[in-house]
Amino acid sequence: MSRRPLFPRPTSRPLRPASVQGPSSFQGPSSSRGTSAARRPLPAGPLPLALLAAAVLTGLTGCSSAGASAGGGVEVVVGYQSKTINTVTAGTLLRARGYFEQQLAAEGKKNGRTYKVSWQDYDSGAPITAQMLADKTDIGSMGDYPLLINGSRAQEAGGAGTRMISVTGYNELGALNSVVVPNGSPAHTLADLKGRKVSTSVGSAADGTLVQALRKAGVQDTEISKQNQQPAIGASALKAGSVDALAQFVAWPGQVVFGGDARLLYDGAALARPTLHGVVVRQKYATEHPEVIEAFLRAQADATRYLNEQPLAASQEVAAATGLAPEVVHLYNGPNGIATFGLPLRPELLAALREDVPFLKSVGVLKALDLDSFVDPSYLAKAALPEIAPARITGTDAVCGQPVTDPAKAGEIWFDGEDRTRPAATPACLLKAVKAAAGKKVRAAYVPDATTGTRWFADKDHWAQDGADLLPFTTEDGLKAYLAAHPGAKQIGYEQALAAS
Repeated sequence: MSRRPLFPRPTSRPLRPASVQGPSSFQGPSSSRGTSAARRPLPAGPLPLALLAAAVLTGLTGCSSAGASAGGGVEVVVGYQSKTINTVTAGTLLRARGYFEQQLAAEGKKNGRTYKVSWQDYDSGAPITAQMLADKTDIGSMGDYPLLINGSRAQEAGGAGTRMISVTGYNELGALNSVVVPNGSPAHTLADLKGRKVSTSVGSAADGTLVQALRKAGVQDTEISKQNQQPAIGASALKAGSVDALAQFVAWPGQVVFGGDARLLYDGAALARPTLHGVVVRQKYATEHPEVIEAFLRAQADATRYLNEQPLAASQEVAAATGLAPEVVHLYNGPNGIATFGLPLRPELLAALREDVPFLKSVGVLKALDLDSFVDPSYLAKAALPEIAPARITGTDAVCGQPVTDPAKAGEIWFDGEDRTRPAATPACLLKAVKAAAGKKVRAAYVPDATTGTRWFADKDHWAQDGADLLPFTTEDGLKAYLAAHPGAKQIGYEQALAAS
């Protein structure tokens, strides 16, 4: 009996385009990018269980493509993207806390086997797919477009193929992808990028957001000079002035804006198209070692629960492991953050994947893809994981003296020297708290966009005053749209907003 289709049928929503990913994007990793556990030390921290598990597994060596070590143990190779921080529950944080090794050690006590985990770190999803097709990587995490390309390429190659088994982080409006420009750039809208050099990773979800956003602005992607670069290279090129804009996925836009090198030109949430990252496995390996895959999902759930229950500590651990600013990690991964973390293959996320496929086929990236066989919820079902509540800002706003109840208005302040953040019920309350703490350094003040809800840095936002309301907007476009619809509102600067509070 054939399986019931998992994917809802397309609605009338327009397709979310992506750019073609050329064959060069699927070359194997260079020696400088792929790093195994033996060569890349874990970040310092209290990891006694992880170290214990690692000690048990130290003696194992073997061939990852076979999944079996010379000593009779089982090896699993995990490809991840340390700096793509909405995959941390299947990568950076998971590795740092040793949850996978702990789960495998427990499994080994039951079945008598020994397990070894080899971690391979990459800048994007394409090289992970290349390694999976070469039977050298068994589990990987990547974004939505790379996931679909992974499934298509694996099905095209024949054999057992690959399967998407869970989600890591997602944003229902697409805010994980955005476009930034230097502070002094003359560009105020995407249309101003016509004829300019724009750095992106071709074939990524960020590239897809760029393509669709440009077309919505009346600009074809062929009318810009697209530079196909890895995120870190693109960020450096933006700082050096060799490109005019950077279109990237989390956490690069936030990193360069927080560092004072850029401003947000386009918020991906304006497209209102879900974007997500997820976990994919080699089906041959998964069939031979289902206990490893179930252990991985249990470990991913442990990492997800820890991130949602201890968001500030998790942000600091990820920052320590990646070199990203803790304030930037927390922007995305904190409570009410740009990324929401959860494993389930939610219907609205699967519907977004279905809508991506026709465009990817039309540009020749996907020759064919059977979505219903590629997305496999059976492993999650077998793991029988309890539901994990996402992190939300809670508590009482001390300055305004009211509970935080509306996530569309709730903010968060991180003062220097404090080991916990303070909740703010509204943008005005957040401004009052900053103003009342005069002389106390603010590490970061986070507030949601008045229209899209995208969480951003309060001092990097564009502000409007509308009667008694003080309203933040992530982009100049968003502010202008609001002002046009509300003639009584006026634009003010951040310092004016503080004074008005």
